[in-house]
Amino acid sequence: MRTFDLSTGDDQFVKDIRVVRWEQYALERQLPFQAMWYSVPPGSESPLDEHPELELSVVVAGTAHVLVGGREYEVPQGDAFLLGSTEQHVVQNRSADVPLTVFSAYWMPLAEAAGHD
Repeated sequence: MRTFDLSTGDDQFVKDIRVVRWEQYALERQLPFQAMWYSVPPGSESPLDEHPELELSVVVAGTAHVLVGGREYEVPQGDAFLLGSTEQHVVQNRSADVPLTVFSAYWMPLAEAAGHD
């Protein structure tokens, strides 16, 4: 068994969003996906993002407001959301005082499933 500590992981910042990518743990040959944590400060949001990978995200702390496809979804702590390949999205933290922390696993869609997400 291995454990992974968000508080001590090597991070980078995109705007004011703290990102801790799991590539640093050298798991690419052991897992069929990549993963990361990201933290959105109160009152902030992620940049508009779009990528070919599918992305499954679990809200670890706070409440996420996810804007995708002209719709808004509220995702509370403990719930998850799945973004399809190439869906443009923004993740907002509308709290005045609680940071939003999300764990995301992402992977390329299977060839036979491409276009059906």
